[in-house]
Amino acid sequence: MSLTIDITSLPDERLIFTPSPLAEMSAMLHVLGEPAHHPERHGWAASTTASVPPALAERLAEADFLWRSSRADFLVPGIPGATLADELDAVDRIDDEQYVRAALVLTCGASRLAHRITSPLTDPVAQERARELALARGPRQADFADRLLTDPTAVRALVRRMLEDCAEAFFADAWRRVLPDLAADARRKTDLLVRRGAAEALAAVSSSVALEDAGGGRRRIVVDKLQDNATNGAGAGGVTFIPTAFGRPHLVVVHTAGWRPVVQYPLAEDGVPEPVSLAVVQQRLEALAHPVRLRLARTIARGPHTTGELAAAWQLSAPEVSRHLAVLRKAGLLVTHRRGRYMLYRLDLAGSARLGTDLLEAVLR
Repeated sequence: MSLTIDITSLPDERLIFTPSPLAEMSAMLHVLGEPAHHPERHGWAASTTASVPPALAERLAEADFLWRSSRADFLVPGIPGATLADELDAVDRIDDEQYVRAALVLTCGASRLAHRITSPLTDPVAQERARELALARGPRQADFADRLLTDPTAVRALVRRMLEDCAEAFFADAWRRVLPDLAADARRKTDLLVRRGAAEALAAVSSSVALEDAGGGRRRIVVDKLQDNATNGAGAGGVTFIPTAFGRPHLVVVHTAGWRPVVQYPLAEDGVPEPVSLAVVQQRLEALAHPVRLRLARTIARGPHTTGELAAAWQLSAPEVSRHLAVLRKAGLLVTHRRGRYMLYRLDLAGSARLGTDLLEAVLR
């Protein structure tokens, strides 16, 4: 599974690395809406939630589906501005049709809604379908969808005012703290792009992002996510990469047709391992799913064992044990060392302990 962005014929200079205040604000709002996704931000989330004025907290709760499970496309700008006001002005210039479609995708919980309907503002059938889907999600979503379809101008103004109030309540201070690191990271990636090319710049974004030669002169960016989607960066005039301090472990990708592709990626942090690929996570889960391998893992977790010792302990043949150990070893779950002419196997406790975290990060990525 992966999400791909076609960049055939796109010059490297159309890959842009830059911070975005609106994208970072949406990442912060997501942390406040889903603190369980971001245990390292629990302190910030708790203190910020406690300090937000009650009236603003109520308004945020009414609209949190715009950033809670995913992010509305207009909250992750394709062409970031220098200030939050600049980016909100750019959002204001989006026509009602495109804005409403982007909001309804989140409000209705239907990722393909925008592609199935003709016009959510003028087609009664599309409006009824949108209202049905929103009601299935809950009364708040239904109320928001109804107001959005009835008076999009008023709703857009309310959302902008709410984001401006967030800037005053908590975002401005947090943004001042993180902007230097975000700007420095964007400069490093841009310099790497100029000096070493797109492949190395993308590899530096995340181990989950790569440049792939698709054959026939075609190039595409491949993002390792639990999605099967494709979009065209060349047709959209480029691809934007936005570093985030609050977004880990998410790797947000805007890929809706008609929008410039955007990848919001978490800053690298000392002591935080690179994300493990979905293929590796799946391989490890499958390796441990077999009852015999699970029993072997239990034994070698308690200390190093040879193939013969494991065979005797579990009344298996040595070749059978070897086959199971080979699967565990290929999945990166074993550590080996030699003692004379014997090979000793033990469980990689650190790697195994991360399996739950790796799985969660892969799901949330």
